[in-house]
Amino acid sequence: MLELEDALKRILAVLPGPRIEVIPLGAAAGRILSDTIHSSVDLPLFDNSAMDGYAVRATDVATANENSAVRLRLEGRVEAGGWFPGELTAGGCVRLFTGSPLPRGADAVVMQEDTRSDAAKRGEILVTAAAKPWENVRLKGEDVKQGAKLAEKGDRLTVSQMSLLAAAGVPRIGAGCRPVIGVVATGSELREPGQSLAPGQIYESNRIGLSALIQGSGAIPRVYPLVADSPSAVREGLEIALSQCDAVVTSGGVSVGEMDFIKTVFEEAGGQLQFWRVAIKPGRPFVFGRYREKFLFGLPGNPVSALVTFLLLVRPALLRWQGAQDVRLPSHAGVLGTALANPGQRRHFMRVKVDRDGNVLSAGIQASHVLSSLATANGLVDVPPDVTLPAGTTVNVMRWD
Repeated sequence: MLELEDALKRILAVLPGPRIEVIPLGAAAGRILSDTIHSSVDLPLFDNSAMDGYAVRATDVATANENSAVRLRLEGRVEAGGWFPGELTAGGCVRLFTGSPLPRGADAVVMQEDTRSDAAKRGEILVTAAAKPWENVRLKGEDVKQGAKLAEKGDRLTVSQMSLLAAAGVPRIGAGCRPVIGVVATGSELREPGQSLAPGQIYESNRIGLSALIQGSGAIPRVYPLVADSPSAVREGLEIALSQCDAVVTSGGVSVGEMDFIKTVFEEAGGQLQFWRVAIKPGRPFVFGRYREKFLFGLPGNPVSALVTFLLLVRPALLRWQGAQDVRLPSHAGVLGTALANPGQRRHFMRVKVDRDGNVLSAGIQASHVLSSLATANGLVDVPPDVTLPAGTTVNVMRWD
């Protein structure tokens, strides 16, 4: 039985490198960059006004105040997108708006609230407050210098990074292609939500959650019909999914019971099992196999086990497949508000709820079939074997929301 880190290392070692495609920046949210991007321009592109007001020479208004206003000539008006063709001279000012380029010769902007007009002299402005050199001015390149790194190869592109790239004039990016992942659930007892149930039957719930997690990992889920517990049905379901997808994620049928056919059928079809047990709870029966250039991730059927093994072993693989460098779950420190006890011999990834005040609380019953506590949870805490973490302990919380 493999330790978690060894299992993940073996998965990542056999994944192919990402295939690269060029896509519009507007469609790139969450995609993995294939190249480091540097800025071809300064940001701001030019000195400009931080607000509506008047471009001035700071020395001209150094003595201005409410009781002793300084009178300046109005030499022009520049709206955002325009340009002042000349150079501001002593005793003059230029009307500006937020984002307007700063005229040559000016070194400050007086906001319009600190000015007033003179009805008797329409070509002049009274300044009622002093301005320091470069006050209310956004300087060229103060945000980003030309040549500066904007985003790094292997980054998962965020909305804020997209805005920065757009501001730097980047129209498209190279990204790792999104693998297509088949989602197959096995179990003769399973029925689709909305169908009527006979005695002993249950509604299937794993595919909808796994599909959302796959999509959240940047890949493309393809959901297949339910598969009954028989070798022929499992074989047909796997063959169809593997023929149409880059990899297949199954739930159910991976343990050692008489009705668990995934491993046997996969090998009979020519697949190679890499391993099938991992020393974690929930989720010990986890299958990883290779079929030619495609892969099988066999998850347990219990909903919590399926989610935990996906987060710890499948999600990192899907991200690395697209070229991501950091494939860890987002995490943060938190303080336990309730004790977490693991009397077992395997690491237990326990479901927790982080409340609005940052307290880390048990999400409820930790059994692998209990969906109510899974629905309440928004994090996992790795509790070592035969350990109780008392309330007040600082822990690392892994998040998936």
